Amino acid sequence: MTTRQSLKSTRRWVVKIGSALITADGKGLDRESLRHWVDQMADLIADGNEVVVVSSGAVAEGMKRMGWMQRPVGLHGLQAAAAIGQMGLVQAWESCFQRRGLHTAQVLLTHDDLSNRKRYLNARSTLRALVGFGVVPVINENDAVANEELRFGDNDTLAALVANLIEADLLVLLTDQQGLYNADPRSNPDASLVAHGLAGDRSLDTMAGGGGGRFGQGGMQTKLRAARLAARSGAATVIAYGREQNVLRRLKQGEEIGTLLTSSQQPDAARKRWLAGQLQAKGRLVLDAGAVRVLRESGRSLLAVGVREVEGDFLRGEMVVCADEQGHEFARGLVNYSADEARRIKGRPSGDIERILGYVDEEELVHRDNLVLM
Repeated sequence: MTTRQSLKSTRRWVVKIGSALITADGKGLDRESLRHWVDQMADLIADGNEVVVVSSGAVAEGMKRMGWMQRPVGLHGLQAAAAIGQMGLVQAWESCFQRRGLHTAQVLLTHDDLSNRKRYLNARSTLRALVGFGVVPVINENDAVANEELRFGDNDTLAALVANLIEADLLVLLTDQQGLYNADPRSNPDASLVAHGLAGDRSLDTMAGGGGGRFGQGGMQTKLRAARLAARSGAATVIAYGREQNVLRRLKQGEEIGTLLTSSQQPDAARKRWLAGQLQAKGRLVLDAGAVRVLRESGRSLLAVGVREVEGDFLRGEMVVCADEQGHEFARGLVNYSADEARRIKGRPSGDIERILGYVDEEELVHRDNLVLM
């Protein structure tokens, strides 16, 4: 189980900052606070950590620029506000990180990008490449083209999905509250802060209360849901007050700030269960005895050389079932090549892939990180 002291050894962070913090409760982008958060994240990066930012505030900044006092109710009004505000939001992050000699990259995602497995793998590869280059991805939902109400795409949930995507060690949700309380502190003077809990503990639901405010969609319920999503890949979540002095530095030092919600399972177990339970299989790979043995006993990746037959019609990134030659299904995984490509390279060593296809995306047909035994 993750403890406060174990946060010292976390390396890959997803930091989400809420609208009320970024826009000073709707007054406009709080550039001074942005600089403080950026300085702390830059220090983390200088110490060898990787940081991905999920930034709220586009709708709130758009409202401020347009002089609107109330959050738009209709979808198109929300989309317009997000599109207007995104311009200033990205520029503010870029200028703050440039002060510390760091480049940023804007990444706009929708839930479709993370539920479509081909786009999921592409997004993961892009984000990993960016952090590998020392660039800080600044992620927001692509609100301007979303085809559902924005409340279904709150950035707490997006941050958790990003944590799953890049296999983060820690999800930090910075908010205008001190953390999760056992009762509403606004109406109960005896309410106390929950310092540590299990993300899957259903008794926390009654503590989380209602929804968000005027400028954002995320209330404590969405943060609890985000912690549970992050726990599927083994990531811990901290919900903390964003204006706490040096909050990120102190969290890294293991100081008890906010609410720490952890997974009750080991990261690999949680992530494998997420892979197994979330996706429908689009095809089937029949493997020879040697490949079956390697997958079952050694936990290695599936190579094309061990595949005898390819069944179904699937795209890169979709789920396939692995079966032995007797038809017994024993594994599932996300495939790195389409069905047509897999048929062309089946039974062939990885070194032949580029010659056969004219390119090579991955050496493995299914990487072990995307493979779960059943």
